[in-house]
Amino acid sequence: MRILQTPVRFYPFIGGVENYVYNLSTELIKLDHNVTVVCANEPICKNNELIKKINVIRIPYIGKIANTNITPKLPILIFKKNFDIIHTHIPTPWCADWSAIITEFKRKPLILTYHNDIVADGFANYIAKFYNLTSLKFVLSKAAKIIITQPNYMASSPYLRKYKNKVEVIPNGVNVNRFSPMNVEKSDNTLFFLSVLDKFHKYKGLDKLLQALVIVKKEIKDVKLIVGGTGELLKYYKQKTISLGLKQNVFFTGFISDEKIVEYYNKCDAFVLPSISAKQEGFGIVLLEAMACEKPIITTGIVGVANEAIDNNAGIVVPTKDTKMLANAIIKVLEDDNTAKMMGKNGRKLVENKYSWEKVAKMMDDVYRGLA
Repeated sequence: MRILQTPVRFYPFIGGVENYVYNLSTELIKLDHNVTVVCANEPICKNNELIKKINVIRIPYIGKIANTNITPKLPILIFKKNFDIIHTHIPTPWCADWSAIITEFKRKPLILTYHNDIVADGFANYIAKFYNLTSLKFVLSKAAKIIITQPNYMASSPYLRKYKNKVEVIPNGVNVNRFSPMNVEKSDNTLFFLSVLDKFHKYKGLDKLLQALVIVKKEIKDVKLIVGGTGELLKYYKQKTISLGLKQNVFFTGFISDEKIVEYYNKCDAFVLPSISAKQEGFGIVLLEAMACEKPIITTGIVGVANEAIDNNAGIVVPTKDTKMLANAIIKVLEDDNTAKMMGKNGRKLVENKYSWEKVAKMMDDVYRGLA
């Protein structure tokens, strides 16, 4: 089948949706689908190129509204393409809106992966609310299938309940061959956090993690936190570590390349993702990557894999915004090496059994073929 993917951006841009589209598309091609990705040219790359047999078409953009690139040529380009299905994504309104309009006009199926609700701060929040009351309803109504990555999202999102008859749960995935245990030189009592460090990703909870680290430091003086990623708030977080007395405990790596990311997972004793917003946290792919590397995870109950982490004893789940409980969980994992190793092995088994991209792509393939 000819699948047209319309994320707002694509590899080498690093982000949850971008990684999702990249890995899913790679596996769909192995299932004999023809996949084309149309996206904004950020970061600036070749306009047309093949990436692992994915045909990538990048379009100039004139600016951004919130975190969405505005690409005026998008509707014309989509209209001209021959496709059997468009697979689009929320929260990227511009791309999703035009995908819905053109599939309606051409009478082709629209698949929508609903990663999370569209929310914002300040003036952008008014724009988000207006969109949710207008265009989002149109996109949801026109989608032949709505994919969510965790079942809890049906309860937490006020916009999906009306469309539950066409909602299917297909989780995120992880490349279990690439993300795997490896022998690397490491130091003890090391935590790892990975995210884009901008205002749109403050919900990942780095502020809370830094506050918890102050408590942890009283028990484990040499605790280390490696913060991977970059963005407009990098300076803010660096200043916060100084004000909290954590300058000797927190290390900012900046952007971590694909070649190095597996090594960073393997260098840590535990991976921490203390997300604070159920509306914004869709799944948390980084948790799957950490578990695939046999690392225990410490996270909050709103992420997609939280319940299974508990059921499979692959990590510790704490309440959102509870810095004391977060600190206690970190201390427990760092001080009990046997438990940490057991959790890591349990996590690896979990992702191998359920979360490989190969299995996720086959589930998506069934959805596509059911609409053909």
